[in-house]
Amino acid sequence: MSQARHHGGGHRRVRAFRNRVSMLPVLIVSAVVLVDLVGGAGTSWLPLLAAGPALAATTNGPRGVLGVGLLAGILGAALGARDGVPARELAAVLSALAAVALASGLASALRGRRERVLDAVRSVAETAQHALLSPVPATVGPFQVAVRYSAAAAEARIGGDLYALIPTPYGVRLIVGDVRGKGLPAVGTAALVLGVFREAAYDEPDLLAVVDRIERSLARNLGADDFVTAVVAGYPRTGQLEVVNCGHAPPLLVRASGALVTVEPTHPAPPLGLRALTGHTPDLQVLPFSDGDQLLLYTDGVTEARDRGRAFYPLHEGLARHASDEPSRTLDALHDELLAHVGGRLHDDAALLLIRKPTVREVVVPEPSAGGPTSTAPTAPEAALTRQKARSV
Repeated sequence: MSQARHHGGGHRRVRAFRNRVSMLPVLIVSAVVLVDLVGGAGTSWLPLLAAGPALAATTNGPRGVLGVGLLAGILGAALGARDGVPARELAAVLSALAAVALASGLASALRGRRERVLDAVRSVAETAQHALLSPVPATVGPFQVAVRYSAAAAEARIGGDLYALIPTPYGVRLIVGDVRGKGLPAVGTAALVLGVFREAAYDEPDLLAVVDRIERSLARNLGADDFVTAVVAGYPRTGQLEVVNCGHAPPLLVRASGALVTVEPTHPAPPLGLRALTGHTPDLQVLPFSDGDQLLLYTDGVTEARDRGRAFYPLHEGLARHASDEPSRTLDALHDELLAHVGGRLHDDAALLLIRKPTVREVVVPEPSAGGPTSTAPTAPEAALTRQKARSV
């Protein structure tokens, strides 16, 4: 919802800007006429009238360009007669003006065709993004969830960062990763990782086994220099969070007390796809995760975003400022601050995923069991008891 809102706002700003710019050709023609009138007879500004249709080709359609050209031609003929321009010279100026108008109309038609093709490409890219990075609901299992994603290729709105968060028989599991490189190859690798993760997360009771499945798939399909950094996490039982870090930026843990902790890996492991070169395997970290706690996963497009002074965005300080009980509000504030830091446009893909465990006073939800498949919904008596407990609190 928030991402769509950002895109919609951007489209409205672009349309408003184009509407203002589309009036410039008429203003330029009017300015030339005014200058000629003020300059008096004998001063010819007629060649400058060609700037009107030439500029109209960048903002108007063919009809608009020809309309500006016709207006410029009529005014040019009137000014030429008023200033006493010789007939041969006036005919040459008007002929040149007509040629510029026709050429500008053709350029406008070609520009419109390219824009329609680009719009189709954008539509395909948005569809691909929705298929690759499925929208995440506001609640998944026992968690409140929010996601913000910005692709460096802003026009395509798709890049090499990846994320997913799904309920499984072994609790909620999630992944945030960053594919080396950009463009379509990176998108293909991200699709591969997400496909394997979604299958393995349902099949494998052990979170390390999920990571091993992804590693084996990448080892078969990636080039020698390609890799994916990622953090894979799971919530197998009440109050316990599992984290596996494969060469990725460390998550940030916000305690209910407000304390902010960087979850550094106890034994650093290589990115996915490079295990065979190093021989190091990732470790499973187990963290306490209580009511009111939050976990932020992100990609390096956030922490490596620079301002004009080449200073990195201070995510740790930003999260400390904006952390709230609503993950969507927290990420909205972080995302807006990040864009302001870089001057409005990111130069690398950036993803933020925040989960929060609500307190009992906010919502009572079923917890995952200690070791196996769980029901995704409470029974009717359980639901009634849950509502009664929430009201009594």
